Amino acid sequence: MVRFTGRFFAPVLYLAATAAFAQQGRRAQPPEFQSPEVRDDRTIAFRIYAPEAKSARVSSSDLPNANPFGRGIEMTKDDNGVWEATVGPVPSGSYRYAFDVDGLSVIDPRNPATSEANTNTWSLLHVGGSEFSDLKDVPHGAVAEVAYFSKSLDRFRRMHVYTPPGYETGTDKLPVFYLLHGATDSDASWSSIGRAGRVLDNLIAEGKAKPMVVVMPMGHTGPFRFGAPGGDFQRQMTEFTTEFASDLKPLVEERYRVSGERSETAIAGLSMGGAQTIDIAMANLDEYGYIGVFSSGVFGIGGSGPGASADSPGATWEKRSTEILDSAALKDGLKLVWFATGKDDFLLPTTRETVKVLEAHGFDVTYKETEGGHTWINWREHYLPEFVSLLFRDEAR
Repeated sequence: MVRFTGRFFAPVLYLAATAAFAQQGRRAQPPEFQSPEVRDDRTIAFRIYAPEAKSARVSSSDLPNANPFGRGIEMTKDDNGVWEATVGPVPSGSYRYAFDVDGLSVIDPRNPATSEANTNTWSLLHVGGSEFSDLKDVPHGAVAEVAYFSKSLDRFRRMHVYTPPGYETGTDKLPVFYLLHGATDSDASWSSIGRAGRVLDNLIAEGKAKPMVVVMPMGHTGPFRFGAPGGDFQRQMTEFTTEFASDLKPLVEERYRVSGERSETAIAGLSMGGAQTIDIAMANLDEYGYIGVFSSGVFGIGGSGPGASADSPGATWEKRSTEILDSAALKDGLKLVWFATGKDDFLLPTTRETVKVLEAHGFDVTYKETEGGHTWINWREHYLPEFVSLLFRDEAR
């Protein structure tokens, strides 16, 4: 019989445990690799370690052939268990993406950069070379995450607020620009995937934009998904426009050093945010000097697009808004009404019909149909820079 004394048994157990943990660690340790790898030629390599997986794909709302509502981009696995896919070259700018591993959606474990949406998070990357959204050696403003209590919704809410370089030490009141996001996104979207802070920094540094405060609110009042009952979507639209007027805008004018004058107040939004922009601005037209609508319009107008039906709010919008639409007094002081939508955008008919109605009622609308579709490439790299460059200038028209 073998007997172990306490002095001998403890070191043996320690050495055995150490060897076991070391062996286990070697088995669990993945190989070294980078993801994403953004190359000089603007191609991007995506990688994820999943040795036991049967399939893996990359999905993205903006990358070519990576539509998250389709199949995405198929990845291939090497002998070390690392799946890889390469896309591009792609235009300069930022992109969100996620992996689908055996049907499970996951963000990139090797990439700490993320973009928060309404009910999920995306991994985030940036491809350099953008005229407007790159990080450049210029004076920088700040983007703050701001919590506030919404009395109309009876709960805490959040917004992101950009203040320009020198705001902390200044005394003058500044113009304010309310910038709204689209469906499924959040108040963080314009400052992450939209890089609004970088765009404003660069435009201000070049003298192409006036220093301004940019307020990016949360446009959803609850979880949202495509295909949800239309009543829930309309309820959220109504709740947000009510909260915006009763809680958010007064709070901004109280807490921040902004003018609040009509000639120094702008509002714009993309997609859902564009429809909300129209709702908010038309209900209080005497408060806004500049209105921008990106890839959007009145949903359901003319019997087409989201929420279309004979008795939908969009279908009856012109009739219900006639008094405002025909008011010459309200148009006096309105410096800019600006629309832009891509030729491949599914909301193009909605935009065209909305512009048609506004022009029929005497609004001077600046309207552009651009290349591309319903993507951040248009909103971030084209529409936002052009619209911002027109704000708070006498020659806006």
